[in-house]
Amino acid sequence: MGTFHEKQFPGESDAYRQARDKLLAAELELKRQVEDVAVLRRKLPLGGEVPQDYVFSGGAGGETRLSGLFREGKDSLVVYNFMYAPGDEAPCPMCTAMLDSLNASAPHIEQRINLAVVAKAPIEVLDAWKTERGWNELVLLSSGQTSFNRDYFGEGDEGGQLPMLNVFQRLGEAIYHCYGTEALYAPAEPGQHNRHVDMIWPLWNVLDLTKTGRGEDWFPALSYG
Repeated sequence: MGTFHEKQFPGESDAYRQARDKLLAAELELKRQVEDVAVLRRKLPLGGEVPQDYVFSGGAGGETRLSGLFREGKDSLVVYNFMYAPGDEAPCPMCTAMLDSLNASAPHIEQRINLAVVAKAPIEVLDAWKTERGWNELVLLSSGQTSFNRDYFGEGDEGGQLPMLNVFQRLGEAIYHCYGTEALYAPAEPGQHNRHVDMIWPLWNVLDLTKTGRGEDWFPALSYG
């Protein structure tokens, strides 16, 4: 019998149950810590007011302002910077894998908040990629004619695109930045990449449940032969 409950899987040993109890204690502590961090995130004071009403290519009429991404009754907006630059033959496979799953979640997410994805590639290229991937739920816009990517750290000093995620809040007529995944810019743990959006990415969370884990050299691809 375990420390936390009376369940036992067929054929499990005492050694397994003892080790599993130790792991379960760690999992429960991690769950508490995740919830504590979420509280701290919600308690952040508002960041700076957005300096302009950015105009993106795409959407009704061929363009969409940042303010137009806020629907009535929903004052929070999550914007993900998709790494797809003008002239690229194909977008980032990692971003693509993450957006594959986010597309399926979008109808649920949008019951409570607003969600959009921006990339610097031309809207015609993005629309074609969106169709190819079957992203029928995501709002995908081109930020190529704005400074949005650079202003909100989705673009490096040399123009390279970065997978930043930012959260904005509308108060009356004003829009404020309130959170960004700055772990992208913090020093990575030894042997790890900057895992700044793992919390919304089912792929890695599922692999972490297995004996083999993520592996050291496997990454998502745009297609699998």
